[in-house]
This record gives sequence, structure tokens and C-alpha cells, in this order.
Amino acid sequence: MTGPSKTRLHWHELPAHVRTAIETILDDRVVAAESQPGGFSPGTADRVRTARGGRAFVKAVSPAQNDRSPDMHRAEARIAAALPADAPAPRLLGSHDDGDWIALVFADVEGRHPVTPWDAGELDAALSTLEAMAAALTPAPSAATATATERLATDFGGWRRIAEDPPADLDPWARARLSDLCAAADHGLTALTGDTLCHLDVRADNLLLGPDGTVTVVDWPWACRGPAWLDTLLTVVNVQVYGGHDPDELLATRPLTAHVDPTDLTGVLAGLTGFFLDGARQPPPPGIPTVRAFQRLQGDALLPWLARRLDGPAH
Repeated sequence: MTGPSKTRLHWHELPAHVRTAIETILDDRVVAAESQPGGFSPGTADRVRTARGGRAFVKAVSPAQNDRSPDMHRAEARIAAALPADAPAPRLLGSHDDGDWIALVFADVEGRHPVTPWDAGELDAALSTLEAMAAALTPAPSAATATATERLATDFGGWRRIAEDPPADLDPWARARLSDLCAAADHGLTALTGDTLCHLDVRADNLLLGPDGTVTVVDWPWACRGPAWLDTLLTVVNVQVYGGHDPDELLATRPLTAHVDPTDLTGVLAGLTGFFLDGARQPPPPGIPTVRAFQRLQGDALLPWLARRLDGPAH
């Protein structure tokens, strides 16, 4: 499995004025910091302990690591501050933004990522949490101004970009069906209507399983308004990437996806698959060297599932 960022900064590498601003938010001095694995941000991601024994999770970044990451942190700060208390998300304690560095300080959440390939019990807990989350986040908070259609419009053009310049190693089935794949992705984009706040990036490494069995959803920069079923579908996509479960059975048995038009689900799956396979061809973004290999892994894992859904059982 291609892992997350290996170039992440650590707490002690933050500028002194940023560490001081974080300690002001915490109202205490940080005496220990443990960098956390997972995710693809090149900035810091530390669980910190303060002199009086307090704990928090801190992440910080500047344009020097990646020019897009600061705006992602700013977006997450806006969303996190607007989340209702019953959302299964970490509580934002405060943020620091000096125009260069931006730092987010969250209440610490004890937990670990789900195992992959996904364990059936952990998967059920995660999907149940997402179902409760969709109810809690409908209607979406006013801070969520972007829609899923807007967020994914460029991404879902992946098959069109592939059709314009097909790679030599393009799967023969996909090469023969490029027009159908473009049409399916276009349809998927039209299906992304709704007034639920969707996380839009649900994967195993953005979930924490607590010792009491609770599930917390972390990393909210992409959150937007969309259909209540979208995060469930994205989780099933992640399950398919790691294998071990029947994704269609999951979609057919979970309450948020069971009654969705199958062509809508297939269309969104087509859009995501094209995005991954097209993105994997691009140069890696600054500071995030592993993301292209992970996109390729996801695209390759989703394509056979997409083919089954488009062609039916005979494929």
C-alpha cells in the first residue's frame, strides 16, 4: 500500500511565533509532541501535551510546504467552527493565521484508524456513524457555501482528459468505452444535489475509532453541500480499494444508498475513477510525493467494479 506523506514537518520545526500562538490558544506550554501518520499534508500533524497535562491535536502549514495547503486549512477552520456539537468531529479550540502560517488546534481525540482491509465490525461502526452524521448535518451549516457539484466538476472531467490523450497503458475495456465513461461521469455530476454537509474525503485514514467504539471523522477542508448518501459511497470506494468486501452488497444494504438510483451511484463512481486515473498521470504536487501512486492504486481498484456496474453481470 502506498502510504501517506513522508515529508511532514514536526512541531519543533515550526517558527517560534507559531508555536507561541498555539500555546496561547492552549493557555499552556507544550512540553511534548508526537507526529501523527496518515493523510497527505506536508505540514505538521502533532498530538501535543502541555505542562499541566492538557492534550490537543495541532496541524500547521505554510505555502513553503505546498501552495494550496494553507487555503485548505483556512477552509477547514471555517467548517470546523460551524459544525454542530453532535457532529462526530473534533472540536476546534482555535486557529492562528498570520497570512503565511496557519495553524489549527483541535481537542485531542483518542483513537486509531480502522484496519485495512476493512474489518466488518469496524466498517459497520463507520457507516452507522456516517448515517447519523448525515442526519445531524442536514441542512448544512451556512459556512458550507460550496456544493459537491462545484467541488467535483473539474475532477469528474478526468475521463474526458484521458480521451483527449489516452495513456499507452490504458485498460483495453476503458479505451473501448471512453465515450460511455465520459457520459457516466457527466451524469454523476448532476446527481450530486442535496443540502447535507458532506465530508467528501472519507477514507480509513480520516476516521478514528475510539476505545469505546465511537467513530470520529477528521480533516474537513473539502466539506460541501451534497446528497446525504455521498460520504457512504466514498467509504465503500475506500473499502473496494483495500478489498475483502462486496461493494455492491454494501450499497444495497445501507439505508442511505439502498434506494438511490443505481445510475447515479455508477455515475459518481465513474467520475471518481476517471479522476484517480487521470490524476495519477500528473507530476506530484510540491511536498506530497506519494499521492500520485495512491491515486493510481485507487483507480486500478475501482475500474473492475465500475466495469461490472456499467456492463452488468456478463462482463
